[in-house]
Amino acid sequence: MQVLNWDKQTQKKIRRDFASFYDPAISKKVARILNEVRLRGDNAVRRYTREFDGIDLPLKRLQVSQGDINRAFENIEVKFVPLLKQIMENVQDYYKKELRESYEIEGKYGVKLEKKYSPMERIGVYVPAGTAPLVSTVYMTVIPAKVAGVKEIVMVTPPNKETGEINPNILAVANLLGVTEIYRAGGVQAIGALAYGTRTIKKVDKIVGPGNMYVTEAKRQVYGFVDIDMVAGPSEVAILADAQADPDFVTCDLLAQSEHHGGTSYLVTPSKKLVESIRKRIDTGVIIQVKNIAEGCEVINELAPEHLEIMTENPRKVMEDIKHAGAIFIGPNS
Repeated sequence: MQVLNWDKQTQKKIRRDFASFYDPAISKKVARILNEVRLRGDNAVRRYTREFDGIDLPLKRLQVSQGDINRAFENIEVKFVPLLKQIMENVQDYYKKELRESYEIEGKYGVKLEKKYSPMERIGVYVPAGTAPLVSTVYMTVIPAKVAGVKEIVMVTPPNKETGEINPNILAVANLLGVTEIYRAGGVQAIGALAYGTRTIKKVDKIVGPGNMYVTEAKRQVYGFVDIDMVAGPSEVAILADAQADPDFVTCDLLAQSEHHGGTSYLVTPSKKLVESIRKRIDTGVIIQVKNIAEGCEVINELAPEHLEIMTENPRKVMEDIKHAGAIFIGPNS
């Protein structure tokens, strides 16, 4: 595991690494594939699925049948069904708090101003399945749409390179959440199909969900034809920890990031003892040693990680100095 001291040289290295995420060669390749999908529709989707996934799907198998979806749910072990439903309810409760309400303002002379919120009609959800099938993505993209009242939710996800099938756990959760259409398609060609529409896959209003550099670049390029959630960078986790942090917890959470191909794990700490303990346990990732937790907060704000864990004394107090982070997990058990 690489160990760095926080100084100007390390700061330059981090900025240089982040700047390298954009690759003009990838952008050019993505543009070519998107143009093919725009012009040739289903045939282009099948061609690139064959080229990149090694699966020659007949047109009639592009869409997953309702029978396949039902069977996936029926084959789940009975003991897991209540758990899946509990996860669904937890996420629903969170997003219900984010629902925006229409409102009206009445000014002078009887003038009324109104802002009205209404759900989109049709969204596309991209669920990665390359390194690992991300069932969590199904929950975190589909449920907000359902809570908002979106009627048509279209899922695209890469087929298995050997069987041509979709991971049954993804299908089962999609069925539970009420996804209306599922297609065996991934990569740039799937984003193009959602954005431009084909004979089989109808155009959507918005595309959401994570993906690799190619998928992310494809979303960036189709923005304007459709809405997108964001242009996300690579997934990473940063742990800000002091000497009281449990090395076992730190190790497990750093290793969990390995689920995401190309993701990065950072440990930021002033504790030399923790540094020595973690570097003996893990080969990948980066440790940044700082003088104190205040300097650690500066590092975190420079990294602006997607996921941040704070394993320190008084973690809520430490959080007040964090300005740039996606999701923040406070304490060792979060």
